[in-house]
Amino acid sequence: MIAYQVFCEQAHQRYIQFKAIFTPLQGADFLQLELSSWRPGRYEIGNFAKNIKGFKAFGATNKPLNFEKTSKDSWQILTEGNTQITIQYSYYAAELNAGSTYLDPSQLYVNPVNCFFYDAQQIDQPYSITLHIPKNWELASALKFDDDNSCVVSNFDRLADSPFICSAEIERKSYEVDGIKFHICFNQQQMIPWDRVLTDFERFTKRQIQDFGEFPSEEYTFLIQSLPHAAYHGVEHLDSTVIALGPSYDLFNGLYSELLGVCSHELYHAWNVKSLRPREMQPYDFKKENYSPSGLIYEGITTYMGDLYLLKSGVFSLEAYLREFSKQIQKHFDNPARFNMSVASASLDTWLDGYVAGAPGRKVSIYTEGCLLAFYTDFRIRRATNNKFGLEHVIKTLYFDHRISESGYDLKDYQNALENISGESFDILFKDYIFGTQAYESLLQEALDYFGLVLDQNPSTSYTEARIGAKVTQVGKTWQINAIYPGSVADTAGLALGDLILGVNMQAANPSLDQLLSFFENQNKSVLIERNGRFLERFLPEVDRNFYVIHKVVKMDQCLANQKRAMDLWSC
Repeated sequence: MIAYQVFCEQAHQRYIQFKAIFTPLQGADFLQLELSSWRPGRYEIGNFAKNIKGFKAFGATNKPLNFEKTSKDSWQILTEGNTQITIQYSYYAAELNAGSTYLDPSQLYVNPVNCFFYDAQQIDQPYSITLHIPKNWELASALKFDDDNSCVVSNFDRLADSPFICSAEIERKSYEVDGIKFHICFNQQQMIPWDRVLTDFERFTKRQIQDFGEFPSEEYTFLIQSLPHAAYHGVEHLDSTVIALGPSYDLFNGLYSELLGVCSHELYHAWNVKSLRPREMQPYDFKKENYSPSGLIYEGITTYMGDLYLLKSGVFSLEAYLREFSKQIQKHFDNPARFNMSVASASLDTWLDGYVAGAPGRKVSIYTEGCLLAFYTDFRIRRATNNKFGLEHVIKTLYFDHRISESGYDLKDYQNALENISGESFDILFKDYIFGTQAYESLLQEALDYFGLVLDQNPSTSYTEARIGAKVTQVGKTWQINAIYPGSVADTAGLALGDLILGVNMQAANPSLDQLLSFFENQNKSVLIERNGRFLERFLPEVDRNFYVIHKVVKMDQCLANQKRAMDLWSC
């Protein structure tokens, strides 16, 4: 057993101190210790080793042992005949999000996958963990800590999947569905409307379990980091999830739909990716990229079903659901990369640059494109089966066929499940729209019409977006260009991402660029920009068309009987 102790002395310095005792294989000349290169739920290399400071190794008599780093996150320690080896190190924990590790004087928050070592030759060894924390701090975790703040974990995979929060400001309540306990733990959040929260969480939890017929864990914990600034992030685990959301003062007002959406999304992950896992991630290999083209399933379908279950459970009204769905439609239409990259390729490229803006017009999101293709697929199944089955039945089938399979599933398994349930071929969908880059707006229109929905399209309320084709944000007294619509006025005028617009027709663009541009509507216009420290003038040609458009999905005023029936069966 690996014995770990965790200390948080001088927490203002943000360094967590670790001490651990490892038992090398009998007769081994060295002990090979590894730190994970990435964490599940974030399919990119994390380079957590950059936060390690002061790594040391000692033998049984506290004698320092020789070691060397053999890669960026591998340490090789000479055993010198020792049957036990102690390591000590500090981990810099200054970033607070749903997948990070963080320390300050008010809390210790640990995602063990970031900062706990494992023995490469004995990865299934159990761990004992003891936390040295202030007496007034409480613990929130799916792990079962005793009164001495200690626990035992069966292996590294289980440990890596089990975050914990230690704080004096944890508020918690529980609810039960089908005999399974669910715990909601808020950290540093005041004035929680518990009756409302518990009712809504119980509703979407019950509806998800109803469709699957079982829950993959014996108990589940929502760990919610309430932050004072704007934040939105969630990370899935088998027995828990961590949500980072803010600002905290708006959590139960304007942000409440976001709270419900991300929590429903992460709960669905308990089945889809934590239990039902793609072949390339079965099991996880923490040392390197786990490339898989199936991101449209484990993130795209989860995005779609997470919000849909809020509608099915009555937590969201149809109008509230369509507002969230319209956001995905908007992201799709605003991204010209949909003509350049397939959603299957985007799944591989999360390991390259999937979580930053990256090169303009290069990549699509597995969340957005996967969600919209899931909607179309759901429609296809429902139409083919006269609304008897939907996409939830496909995922349930995959779950029961592959949840305990060591080989996991692949996209061919997914296609087979679609075709077996619907009785239709999905070859074209996979060839042209999952592995290809064919435009599928007409497919979305077809699916919307089936449910009595329609896509309203109106020019952006921003003159700069609609008429010039540029998205901007204010930076002091200037306006920085963040996106340019291909072929738009901004594009043909030679404007570029990152340009700062200073003025129009030699008038300062402060306080409103929109108002100034619209003032010169139907007139010749020139903009003064700053680019890399140089001042440039660019002329804006006048054209009679709109570029950025607001897309909104709404219910038809008059629905046919078959559309109403399809909507009723889809939404309940």
